Amino acid sequence: MAHAELIDAGTTDAWTGNTPRPHLNNLLARARALGPLPVAVAYPCDATSVQSACEAAQAGLIAPVFVGPRARILAAAQQAGVDAAELRIHDTPDAPRAAAAQAAALCRDGQAAALMKGSLHTDELLGAAVAKEAALRGERRASHVFVLDVPGFNRPLLITDCVVNIVPTLMDKRDIAQNAIELAQAIGIGRPRVAVLSAVETVNPAIPGTIDAAALCKMADRGQIQGGVFDGPLAYDNAISVESARNKGIVSSVAGEPDILLVPNLEAGNMVYKQLVYMANAECAGLVLGMKVPVILTSRSDSVASRIASCALAVLRSHAQAGTGSGS
Repeated sequence: MAHAELIDAGTTDAWTGNTPRPHLNNLLARARALGPLPVAVAYPCDATSVQSACEAAQAGLIAPVFVGPRARILAAAQQAGVDAAELRIHDTPDAPRAAAAQAAALCRDGQAAALMKGSLHTDELLGAAVAKEAALRGERRASHVFVLDVPGFNRPLLITDCVVNIVPTLMDKRDIAQNAIELAQAIGIGRPRVAVLSAVETVNPAIPGTIDAAALCKMADRGQIQGGVFDGPLAYDNAISVESARNKGIVSSVAGEPDILLVPNLEAGNMVYKQLVYMANAECAGLVLGMKVPVILTSRSDSVASRIASCALAVLRSHAQAGTGSGS
C-alpha cells in the first residue's frame, strides 16, 4: 500500500501493525485538501529522509526542496528507490550546519514555508533556525508539540513540550501552552482543554510544578494565555480518566477530557509520550512551533508514516498562520 493512501478513511496497513489511525488520517485528508506546501528539507543524506519527503509529496502534502550536498542526496535517493530526476536539489557543501543554514534562508526568503529535518542532529537544525541571520524567530519561545493517535482514545491528544525545553520556567510554559493551543485550533479543535500535569492534583509548594500549574490556570483566566480551557495541577490519572477524577472529587471540564497535556518538564513529557508509543501503540506526529514557519522535527526512530503525518501538521499550521486554512 502506498503511503499516499494514508488519507483514506479506515486505512490501517500503512501505520504500524493493523491498528486504525482515524485521527491522523483525518488530518492527512484535511491537509491534502489545502494543496502542497513548499518545504526545505535540510541535509537529507539518508534513505529514510528522502523517502519520507518524497512520499509526503506523493500524498499531495508538500513540495520538497532537498538542501544539502547533491552527490550524497542522489546516493540516498538511489538507496531509497526514488527517481532522482524528480528531486529538486539545492546544492550545498557537505556540512550539516551549512545545509541547515541554507534551508532556513529559503524559509526566510519565502521560497519555502516550512523547515524539515533530514539526517542531521536536532541542535544543528534548530541552531540554524533560531540564528539571527535566519530571521525566523517569533515573538514567543519555540516549543515542540506531539499529536498522538492513541488506540481507544476518541480524539487526537497533544503533548507538550517533550523535546525542546528541558526545564521550562513559568513564562516559558505560558508560551508552550499558547503554541499548543494554536496548533490544536489549526487541526480543528476550536477551544482546546488543557490539562497542566504534575505528580498530584493539589497545590504543594514542595512540588514546583503544582505552583506553575495553578499560576497558568489564573493566567488563562486573566487573558495572558488565550483560546484554551485550563485546569491544573492534575495528576496523569485524573487528567486522562473521568472515573479517576470523579473518585478524587475533582469537578472539572478538563479532567478526563483533555485535548492538550502540558507536562512540567522535558523528562516527564518524554517518558509519557514514549510510553504511549511503545506500550499503547500510539502513532505520533510533531512540530516545533513559535517560529515564523513550522519546523518538522522527526526522530531517527520515527516511521515513514509518522514523518508524513508531521508534514500534514505543518501544512495545517502554516495555513492557519497565514489565515488561509480551515482551522484558522
